[in-house]
Amino acid sequence: MNKFPKHIFRTYDIRGIVGSEITEDLSEKIGEAFGTFMSKKSKHSIGVSCDVRPSSSLLLDSLIKGLLSTGMQVTKFGELPTPVNYYSLHNQNLNVDAAIQITGSHNPSEYNGFKITYDGKPFFGDDIQLLYNMISSNNFFKGEGSLSEYNIINDYNKMVLGKIKLSKKIKVAMDCGNAAGCLNAPELYSQFDIELLKLFCDIDGTFPNHHPDPTVDSNLTDLQKFVLDNNCDIGVAFDGDADRIVAIDEKGGIIRSDILMAVFLPHILNSGDSIVYDVKCSKALEDTILKYNGKPVMWKTGHSLIKNKMKTEKAKLGGEMSGHIFFADDYYGYDDAIYVGLRLIELLSKTNQKLSEMVADIPKYFSTPELRLECVDDEEKIKIMDKAFDYFSSKYEYSNIDGIRLKLDDGWALIRCSNTQPVIVCRMEASNQKLLAVYKKMVLDKLYLLGVKNENL
Repeated sequence: MNKFPKHIFRTYDIRGIVGSEITEDLSEKIGEAFGTFMSKKSKHSIGVSCDVRPSSSLLLDSLIKGLLSTGMQVTKFGELPTPVNYYSLHNQNLNVDAAIQITGSHNPSEYNGFKITYDGKPFFGDDIQLLYNMISSNNFFKGEGSLSEYNIINDYNKMVLGKIKLSKKIKVAMDCGNAAGCLNAPELYSQFDIELLKLFCDIDGTFPNHHPDPTVDSNLTDLQKFVLDNNCDIGVAFDGDADRIVAIDEKGGIIRSDILMAVFLPHILNSGDSIVYDVKCSKALEDTILKYNGKPVMWKTGHSLIKNKMKTEKAKLGGEMSGHIFFADDYYGYDDAIYVGLRLIELLSKTNQKLSEMVADIPKYFSTPELRLECVDDEEKIKIMDKAFDYFSSKYEYSNIDGIRLKLDDGWALIRCSNTQPVIVCRMEASNQKLLAVYKKMVLDKLYLLGVKNENL
């Protein structure tokens, strides 16, 4: 019988509240289970690291203990942003078969979790459920492992320095949210021709200034003001483990990842190239892909799913609305906010346009934020989603890649189940605000009738 809660073994990672859900005991068991998994595959080398949360270093020690007990050859990297952990699988100075990063990502400081990469690919979905079942059986390989340490940040910084070339000096404001980006992003950016102004770039894993989640507008207000007050060319904000990015233009405007991808397209897209993006992304991205004769590939939400789809499509670029952007033209295809920020700064340095002017070239649509509608439980969520699908699919053209995305006149509406909570997620977009309000009301009114919780009542 598994004493650990099943719901924290999610689609893309393992994540929960420290103490009640994420414990040192669990971390050790994850090490034992994953070490056993690797042993069965005749793989034995793994790199491990963690973010800067107060709980992370103790969880890392427990994870290492579990891995060593199964005979793994463990390389400890210490505190890292998640993209630097991913880089370990591409670093020629190392020979690791897998990597685990302990991180709560963009969640508040009381959360923590585990992101796993194996054999160059995300470890997710059924594989994470396999770990849960292995922990339930409590039947692990036994062996005598070995432990070494390696400073991979130096290698990562050197690698990125060799890939980015600025054509002129750019004034940049950086908000690391007191999180893992502080470990190397300010130092790395300072080695370029960048006038760097730092905001919340001192490490504090309690995140005293704002949650390290730049997808929430209220977490960007300080950076917006900072950019305006200091006449910066651009602002960049990273999430808790620096795999998500949001940019701020010189006028204080928020530029999210779908529009950032559209900005990059004319500079990397060749005719016929596939670009992968999730169902939440703006039609502006699809319009821009088609404008440059690319192939738009809409796919399911989830960074692991997007990464895998990019490989099958041999795509140079991919991303999702939540802030993950993946370059595979001259990079490794994983989500790295630190690198993406530098690619954007490099682009800005090679043009006379302001960032706001580059964005103005992208088609303009109006959209809601992500709307999260609570259901009683997961069973009720699925019942409501099924009824919503039957109703809307009978009335509109649609895509069912992930939930249902309705094709509407000059817009669209998305309805899908959350992968992790008893929540139905919606987003709508239209060519003007009046039409957006119509589409929003149309979808929400029906979902309220079907039984989602109505906070307005």
